[in-house]
Amino acid sequence: MTHRDRLLAALDHGQPDRVPLDLGSTIASTINHKAYARLRDYLGLPPEPSPRILAERSGSVMPAEDMLERFDVDARMVLLGGPDGRPERRLSPDAFLDEWGVTWTRPAGGHYISTEGPFYRLEDPGPAHLDRFDWPEPDDPGRYRGLRERARELREQTDCAVVLSCGVGPIHVAQFMRGFGEWLEDLLANPAFAEGLLVRITDFWVRVFDRALAETGKYADLIVIGDDLAGQRGPLFRPELYRRLIKPHHARLAAVVKRHGKPLLWHSCGSVCSLIPDLIDIGVNALNPVQVSAANMDTARLKREFGRELAFWGGVDTGRVLPLGTTDEVRAEVKRRIEDLNGDGGYVLCAVHNIQADVPPENVVAMYDAAREIR
Repeated sequence: MTHRDRLLAALDHGQPDRVPLDLGSTIASTINHKAYARLRDYLGLPPEPSPRILAERSGSVMPAEDMLERFDVDARMVLLGGPDGRPERRLSPDAFLDEWGVTWTRPAGGHYISTEGPFYRLEDPGPAHLDRFDWPEPDDPGRYRGLRERARELREQTDCAVVLSCGVGPIHVAQFMRGFGEWLEDLLANPAFAEGLLVRITDFWVRVFDRALAETGKYADLIVIGDDLAGQRGPLFRPELYRRLIKPHHARLAAVVKRHGKPLLWHSCGSVCSLIPDLIDIGVNALNPVQVSAANMDTARLKREFGRELAFWGGVDTGRVLPLGTTDEVRAEVKRRIEDLNGDGGYVLCAVHNIQADVPPENVVAMYDAAREIR
């Protein structure tokens, strides 16, 4: 099978010749730059002095083709560009401002976190605050410049599945602009503001997704959307609240993808199990990252309850096994996830979220080598 055929067969619940593999085809399934440099050295690959930074906020990189070929990875990512009109602005060596008016700050030795936004500390937020904000331009040409050419190049020069990655969804952006706790409180205390914020953000992404999918056309095989619905112990909100205030906006995004006839990979960290029926309902085809350390995310149960309608993408534990386990434990983890999730297809294997800086290179190698050996 070609790499593309293998991955698309899995998404369609067929049984490929081996489980498909991912590294770097989404912004949440790649590798931290420190782990990447050590891994290249361990593999005997030439040093890469200036790897392509995928997301400065997390320090993640776009792995080079020589590493992807070494691990026989089945997918490649095509990513939107940055806006011309409002590019990220550096405020200091450890802080920058994005196009949403959000300030990102990096503590010593850590990742960037959102520390200020246009709607922080509003005491009585309402629709008027939304009207006064200068919203990003979805049709900014910088987002799409060269997008079709990059997708076509991947399609024609590799036999891998091409994954279109557009950005994070309305929950994330609302939290960044308003503050995590404040926005959750707004859902109950200031619903007109909270929903108005979701509407504005979703309007933006509907335009972006529609144009990006039109630009990439036949060259993109699927699209990934990221919007976290859950924490470690359960959803961020009651299911009925999600269905009333948030799900309609997710459904709008999914409808754009379906209108273009593409499979939809949805990224949500945490204990998302109770909301999986809602994701299936709006047309999600696959779930990433399958955070196995979270509550109610047992992979055998997920496959049993949802595996006929939903594929799974991820699943190899990054909480303990990859950073702290032995290579034998990593192989056992890979074997378990394949046994749980790969019956009748429906599984793409990679780490739960990005491989972090503390993961030993031998464990990364053990994960991918074991996955290719198991049939």
